Amino acid sequence: MKIAVVGGTGLIGSQVVEDLKAAGHRAVPHSLSTGVDIITGQGLDEAVTGADVVVNLTNSPTFDDASPEFFRTSMANLLAASEKGGVGHFVVLSIVGVDQVPQLAYYQAKALQENLLADGPIPYSIVRATQFMEFMDAVLSWTADAETVRLPRTPIQPIAAADVAATVAEVAANTPLNGILNVAGPDVYTLDELGRITLTAKGDGRSVVVDDTAGMFAAVEGDVLITHGDARIAPTRYTDWLA
Repeated sequence: MKIAVVGGTGLIGSQVVEDLKAAGHRAVPHSLSTGVDIITGQGLDEAVTGADVVVNLTNSPTFDDASPEFFRTSMANLLAASEKGGVGHFVVLSIVGVDQVPQLAYYQAKALQENLLADGPIPYSIVRATQFMEFMDAVLSWTADAETVRLPRTPIQPIAAADVAATVAEVAANTPLNGILNVAGPDVYTLDELGRITLTAKGDGRSVVVDDTAGMFAAVEGDVLITHGDARIAPTRYTDWLA
């Protein structure tokens, strides 16, 4: 199949492209760097015309109140171009529990993206993943100083980006789900526990202080960011990934 991977040069997208090519598909990466702008629509018709599948892995440049408009505009443009171009399957990557965190504008925006896809004209698949292992350093940096890192006790089920990409590629190459597939790492930690494991593995002498008001994940109530028996469990463990 010919598969247009929009956002195909990023962390997940570049791996999705390689996985699809390895499976014998013609996967074509598209992004701003290749001349495709999903906000203005520049290059979009050419990118998706003739594609059997479109995979949308683009992301809002901010996590704030501007993110809903990004997803509203980008999805409108992508869906219109895909319908015009005869695309038969549209895939997006989202977040486990995204519709259960109304306190976060970015999660509201991703839920909006899902709804626009589900209500749109094209058969679809939504892959919801838990938090990427690769993002842990950024999470630590949000609430860190020279001696401590403040983290809430939010339950987290980290997954390796390579496992996310493999799942997205598999879904893209198969029949549309017209629904959601959850994928998660094999182990659940509280975020403060994950922080301690990460700092120890990196030889970082800072201490982790539990602060349930610290950082973006402090807005998450309960265990909505982990799976509850309805997910595909990826193989890579966080401790092995760190090693």
